[in-house]
Amino acid sequence: MRGALGGPRVLLRRLREVMAEPVSAQERLDKIVVLIAANMVAEVCSVYVLRVDGTLELYATEGLNRQAVHLTVMRSDEGLVGLVATEASPINLNDAQAHPAFSYRPETGEEIYRSFLGVPILRAGNTLGVLVVQNRARRTYSEEEVEALQTTAMVLAEMIASGELTSLAQPGAEPAVRRPVHVSGAALTDAIALGHVVLHEPRVVITNFIADDVQKELRRLGVAIETLRAELDLMLESGEVAEGGEHRDVLEAYRMFAHDRGWVHKLEEAVLTGLTAEAAVERVQSDTRARMLRQTDPYLRERLHDFDDLAHRLQRQLLGYDHAPTRDKLPEHAIIVARSMGPAALLDYDRNRLRGLVLEEGGPNSHVAIVARALGIAAVGEVPNATGLADPGDAVIVDGVTGDVHVRPTPDMEAAYVERVRLRARRQLQYLSLRDRPSVTKDGQPITLMINAGLPVDLPHIAETGAAGIGLFRTELQFMVAAQFPRTSEQLALYRNVLDAAGGKPVVFRTLDIGGDKVLPYMRNYEEENPALGWRAIRLGLDRPGLLRSQVRAMLRAASGRELRIMFPMVAVVHEFDEAKGLVERELTHLRRHGHRLPERVEVGTMLEVPALLFQLDELLERVDFLSVGSNDLLQFLFAADRGNARVANRFDPLSVPVLRVLKMIVDRADAHGKSVTLCGELASKPIGALALVALGYRAFSLLPSAVGPVKAMLLDLDAGKVERLVASLMTLPLGSASVRAKLTAFAEAEGLTL
Repeated sequence: MRGALGGPRVLLRRLREVMAEPVSAQERLDKIVVLIAANMVAEVCSVYVLRVDGTLELYATEGLNRQAVHLTVMRSDEGLVGLVATEASPINLNDAQAHPAFSYRPETGEEIYRSFLGVPILRAGNTLGVLVVQNRARRTYSEEEVEALQTTAMVLAEMIASGELTSLAQPGAEPAVRRPVHVSGAALTDAIALGHVVLHEPRVVITNFIADDVQKELRRLGVAIETLRAELDLMLESGEVAEGGEHRDVLEAYRMFAHDRGWVHKLEEAVLTGLTAEAAVERVQSDTRARMLRQTDPYLRERLHDFDDLAHRLQRQLLGYDHAPTRDKLPEHAIIVARSMGPAALLDYDRNRLRGLVLEEGGPNSHVAIVARALGIAAVGEVPNATGLADPGDAVIVDGVTGDVHVRPTPDMEAAYVERVRLRARRQLQYLSLRDRPSVTKDGQPITLMINAGLPVDLPHIAETGAAGIGLFRTELQFMVAAQFPRTSEQLALYRNVLDAAGGKPVVFRTLDIGGDKVLPYMRNYEEENPALGWRAIRLGLDRPGLLRSQVRAMLRAASGRELRIMFPMVAVVHEFDEAKGLVERELTHLRRHGHRLPERVEVGTMLEVPALLFQLDELLERVDFLSVGSNDLLQFLFAADRGNARVANRFDPLSVPVLRVLKMIVDRADAHGKSVTLCGELASKPIGALALVALGYRAFSLLPSAVGPVKAMLLDLDAGKVERLVASLMTLPLGSASVRAKLTAFAEAEGLTL
């Protein structure tokens, strides 16, 4: 390194000695800047720390006016220092004052210095401050000097993160590493939780940054990389992934990155600066994360997750840690923070201590969101860099209603949410008092309120809410949380348990709705350009009749002597229903022939989710025993708008005239044929949606368990005749006034209804 005294390894060794000295935080910082300046033959070395208010404060300097320490404060986008912080990238200039971002601060005396090298102080991709060296003479610092300063900045990052510098700050101007953070994502559940962070895949805590023997660290790194590559090869050759599928593609990407010479070269270079192998992995990954978090290309941001996972595996390999995190010892009021998660992983946690979930990935219709709702925990998805924002044990508020997440909240924010939770608890008690009251409108219209379910944890909600039964039991969830295909005996046990828990109340079992985005890990996955419109649900079941037959047989045996309702998903044409119903009849014949006791009554129906069925309603209603409108899928297909895509999901209002006309047509045709129709979906789970549906003529809903109380409270105060007349007039509106939401809201306010 040009002009350096002893090189980066000597600098790191001396830094370790300084870090171990029993001195104050300010003395330690002062010694560090002197040490860096001397090692790099720089006339100036300064440390700027990012504060909670978003500004940068000069915390220590060698060469500038020391009176400016803790007095010089600049915006995070001001000057060259601000540019380094904003871009999270080094800036190396031989004439700093000629740069358009240069900002003159007279109190520092830096106007006589021409050359400038600034590097961000990074941790988990987040900028905590800026480390700067300067010289009077014009010079461009070498790559080795840039590398050395970045490595030193990593040590400073841990010093800042430890909280050691907090004592030097004025109230309200503490280092940003512990600042309150507010981020917004996708609201997944109707719940709020206050608790403490538990990382689903805990970051490896590096305790030894500085190498005693660089060659030994290089050997450790080499062995760990080879072991990692061998593990990936072994996983790719295993029977589970050998045939292909999305999980194989992920592992193939990991293997490609693990063999990437550029990545390995960066790791080796970091070790050569004097870092331990695990610290080198942390350094390189933090730089990569900071750079890629600022990319707008979704493909590049997705690759960040791959690099994160790979680096995580390599660090655990180096330190001999098990890859699987322990989940059996959660703190009280645990909030799980993860990049992504499957439903089975969430169910592994102690449900008595689990209060919330924050995900970088996972939208409202993801499988893990369905399980989170079943567990009744607060959950927010699509939170950028969630795992990099919080440390284990941090206080956190998860607002599953609005999609807000507050990490390290202020006392005022915490107090406000405590009060919100109390209000919600009081409201739930009010809803609980309605549990045993019949669901009848003020003018005497009975409305059947059932719940959606899919797991054993859902079953107590029938009694808790006073629901009339289960209007939609998602049988695929049992398959999604299992490590292997559930045997017929396991399916039989679940269905029998569900019917027992219902206590004679109706249960509608929906046959497997898998395929598309619902991939079973033990089944071969076929690549499809548009999986939502692909080989899924009843299409898969009819093409694999053995799968559907085993499920139907388990349902029929579980319902021995009782009533059974079976419903098929994603039916697009009438003959698909005919074929599926014929399969049920053949299974009944099989059980009868073998002496099994049959259900007392079997009703067979279908979900109406595919718009094509709208033009076959009369033929369909002649055949089915009942109909369920799957409003979530029906509306996304009607508008060709993916409900999981944030850019288009809210582009069309479900309470618009076209939607109301479609839903009215369905219920009118069902009434004409004397067939019952239930609406399942988010529309029915919101009081304003239920209000519109009652006005259209719907008298049975299947809701989220948490929605039964609010919807029932609204119905008890509702004059159904009044809202029917209102909506009938609104449906004649020109389509330029498509949404009727405002009119319904005004009606509710006038009638004293709580929405």
